[in-house]
Amino acid sequence: MKLLNGRGNGTDSGGRKVATGPAFRRIAPEAPEWLSAEAAAEWDRVVPGLQRLDILKEEDRAVLVAYCETWARFVAATRNVQENGLTVTNRSTRKDGTESEWTTTNPAVGIAKAAGTELRAFAAHFGLTPSTEAALSKGGSGGEEEDNPF
Repeated sequence: MKLLNGRGNGTDSGGRKVATGPAFRRIAPEAPEWLSAEAAAEWDRVVPGLQRLDILKEEDRAVLVAYCETWARFVAATRNVQENGLTVTNRSTRKDGTESEWTTTNPAVGIAKAAGTELRAFAAHFGLTPSTEAALSKGGSGGEEEDNPF
């Protein structure tokens, strides 16, 4: 980014003026009324903080909705694992009347794992993880020295 934007004076490394793209209006999107209850609670929790950072724009609504609904799926799957355990017992009765029983991984374990992975990816876009928050607070430099163009 520093090569593209120059060293902070609006010019590139060759001294040419760098054109800035169109600025988005920085305003938080409205939450859709159809959000699940858990997703709506997450929206209400994160949007005020993101709005204070002045990073939200109306066009972020879809990604923010996806983040919040992924959170809701993670919570539901985690609660299922807490209630039913890591494994579940399955039973079936054959046509001849014999019964069989086997234990397998609770499907909610995989759902929670997948949702957690998605959640981290969505959260990173908004600086909601410690590492991405640090990069955001440093202007995306990732901690590099200001005079380093790379």
